[in-house]
Amino acid sequence: MLISLHKQATTTPKIRAAIQASSEPAWLVAERYGISEQTVWKWRSRDDVHDRSHTPHRLQTTLTPAQEAVAVALRRALLLPLDDLLAVVREFLNPHVSRSGLDRCLRRHGVGNLQALKPREPKPAHGSFKAYEPGYLHIDIKYLPQMADEDRRRYLFVAIDRATRWVFVRIYPAQTAANARRFLRDLERAAPMKITRVLTDNGKAFTDRLFGLRKRAATGQHEFDLLCAELGIEHRLAPPMHPQTNGMVERFNGRIEDVLQSHRFHSGEDLEQTILRYVHLYNTQLPQSALNARTPIGALKDWQRHRPELFRKRVYNLAGCDTYGQFRTGGGYARSMEHTIHLAPDARGRGTGHLLLKALEDDARAAGHRLLIGGITASNAGSLRFHLRAGYAEWGRIPCAGWKFGAFHDLVLMGKDLAG
Repeated sequence: MLISLHKQATTTPKIRAAIQASSEPAWLVAERYGISEQTVWKWRSRDDVHDRSHTPHRLQTTLTPAQEAVAVALRRALLLPLDDLLAVVREFLNPHVSRSGLDRCLRRHGVGNLQALKPREPKPAHGSFKAYEPGYLHIDIKYLPQMADEDRRRYLFVAIDRATRWVFVRIYPAQTAANARRFLRDLERAAPMKITRVLTDNGKAFTDRLFGLRKRAATGQHEFDLLCAELGIEHRLAPPMHPQTNGMVERFNGRIEDVLQSHRFHSGEDLEQTILRYVHLYNTQLPQSALNARTPIGALKDWQRHRPELFRKRVYNLAGCDTYGQFRTGGGYARSMEHTIHLAPDARGRGTGHLLLKALEDDARAAGHRLLIGGITASNAGSLRFHLRAGYAEWGRIPCAGWKFGAFHDLVLMGKDLAG
């Protein structure tokens, strides 16, 4: 047990208790413990054996209690800063008061913090976004950090649907009107819902609206406005100096910033693929409290189930799937694999197929397989180009090997040596 004693104490709690319990004369007790009779009488008059505070019970202040009351009343009524109050007190109450003494006085009476005395104006509550059906998207641009293998920074174009929080992104080398138009075109093709409105800020990539001395309303002839008119989309602009109007997409940009701060990227490609993976995870796996614990894809599916007229194509959960298996049965073909890749329509043209194929090749290579073969319908020109770009070569063609859509089709075998 720790005992805190005054540094000049001549007795311990045990001795003090013995003094209090003793009925012997004071001189005898004092002689036994080597203390004065005054100390004996002091402890016999107390009910405990602990040291009391040595802090003075009466503070040495320049102001009298009445003057302190007047100073505190002035502080509360006039809300004067310390220096102004000091001047008033010296002029009318006490010319000898010091600044530090007055400050201690105010603190003792609970009026040391001037801001706490001022009436607090209620902060306006942030209202929730007005409820809309799917098809009203917020669009914004975010700067991306420049990677070691890049000669300049790139820009992330982001769109988020107000009703379902579904997100679509693209990365471009510049925030130009041409890239904004290109982004809107890609967004219109990828979005499962019919886009009716978009909300943007007043950047040059989105509008020719001007402010300040050169104030001018939007003319409607900007590249982005022209494409909106062509697609039947209403283009709305956020009020100047009110970024909270576009706050929904700003909050998602904050999520992206958290990803950028918590990862180490080796290249621009690594950065881009990480962002795309996070967006896919956000859309398909992360429940949102604003959506009653549903994911954006889940919310889209619910809307499509109840309001199918708002959608232009089916909502898919997955961007695609890939698999491979032995090309032919028998031990002699144990190292030759045939692969299959399927992509959802809205996942095409985004590099997802190449990511799936690369992951599949890495897995097959790690398993010790030598050849990867794809059987492709000869009329599927897109798939043939896709495999050629991925380093596959045509190894054979079987005429009329497949039957699809009421007709025979040639089968093209394209392969790749994983050891090459």
